Amino acid sequence: MELRQLDYFVAVADEGGFGRAAVRLHVVQASVSQQIARLERELGVRLFDRTTRRVGLTAAGERLLPEARAALAAAARVRHVAAEIVSGGEGVLRLGTARAFAERVHPALDVLAKQVPGLRVRLVQEARERRVDALRSGELDAALVRGDGPLPGLATVPVWDDPLIVALPATHPLAALPRLEPTDLAGLPLRLAPRERNPAFHDLVTGLLRASGTDVAAGPHFTTLQETLTAIATDSASGAESWTVFDLVGELPPARRIAFRPLLGARSTVSLAVRPGPLSPAIRHLLTALEPADAQ
Repeated sequence: MELRQLDYFVAVADEGGFGRAAVRLHVVQASVSQQIARLERELGVRLFDRTTRRVGLTAAGERLLPEARAALAAAARVRHVAAEIVSGGEGVLRLGTARAFAERVHPALDVLAKQVPGLRVRLVQEARERRVDALRSGELDAALVRGDGPLPGLATVPVWDDPLIVALPATHPLAALPRLEPTDLAGLPLRLAPRERNPAFHDLVTGLLRASGTDVAAGPHFTTLQETLTAIATDSASGAESWTVFDLVGELPPARRIAFRPLLGARSTVSLAVRPGPLSPAIRHLLTALEPADAQ
C-alpha cells in the first residue's frame, strides 16, 4: 500500500468522481482509476460503487475513509517533524556540561525554550575528558569545555569568558592592592590541583605564570574551592601563607579572612566543542542562546 493510493482514495471520495479527483491531483483520470484498482486488490475490498451516473463509497469504503485520512495526516506530521528537525526547530540535543557551568547554562536554556520551543536539550553532566570522549563517539551532540585550545578530531567555538580571581589571606600585604598581576605573586606558594584533575585550567594558570616570568612555589594541592579557602585562612594564622586562583562564575563564594582580587589580563574561556563540519541548525540555536545578554 502506498500513500499515493490513499491520497487518490480520499480525493475520489471528496470529489465524488474519478475525473474531478484527477483534476484536483493534477494527473490523468486513468492514473486515478489504476491506483484505486490496485488499492482495492491489495485490501481485498471494493471501495467505490461505480455507475454511469455517480461514484459512491461502499460500506467498506465508508469505514476505511477515516483511516485513510488519519494515515495521510500522520504521514504529513512525519514530514513536518522531519523538516523541523532539519531546521533545528524540533528534536533533542544532547549537551555535555559540568556543574560549574550551571549559572550560565540554565538561563541560556530558558532563552532557548522561548526562541525554539520544539528543541529540547538533554544535559549530561560528566568530567571533562568523559564529555570529550562521548562527543567523539557520537553519544553527545555538543559539549561545553573550559579552554579554547584545539581538541583532536573536534571543533571548538568560544562562547564566554570568566575572569580569574586570586584568593589570598586578607592579612597579606597584596590584599591592599585592588588588582594583582602574576608577577605580584612571585614567591607565594600556589594551591593548584594536579594537572590530571583539570588539564585545561592547570595549563592556563601555569602558562600565565610562565609567560610573565613569575616563579611560584607549589603549595598544598587545591581540593574544593571552599575547603581550599578555609585552609588558606587557617594556615595563614600560623604563618604559612599561600594563595589560589579560580574562574569566577556568578557570585564570589563566602569566605572569612580571605581577600579576592582579579588577576590582570587573565580570563578563562569556555568553548562549545562539536564534531567537525558545518554546524547544525540546532547547534546554531544553542550558540545564540549561550551568547551573553549584552551581545544579543
